Amino acid sequence: MAEGLTLVSVDYESFGKVQGVFCRKYTQAEGQRLGSVGWVQNPNCSTVQGQVRGPISKVRPVKEWLETTGGPKSHIGTATSNNEKVILTSDYSDLQIVK
Repeated sequence: MAEGLTLVSVDYESFGKVQGVFCRKYTQAEGQRLGSVGWVQNPNCSTVQGQVRGPISKVRPVKEWLETTGGPKSHIGTATSNNEKVILTSDYSDLQIVK
């Protein structure tokens, strides 16, 4: 499989002003626009976290967006991504908001 088409899964968490500014909604829309799937949620009062899956060429732009943008009213202080791994298939058909 070509490098850009290799399927990957990566967990992420964004810190800063990411709650109360529709960050989950914008993450869902941006992930779908870029062709990624997975999930996003607010686990506590100061972060947004989730998992993005898809071809590496589509996941990388989502990771960058999550590290720098997060939505028009978001202010990302820091962001982490970890557990990046190659996967054979994805259990998701879109990027879902999890409550």
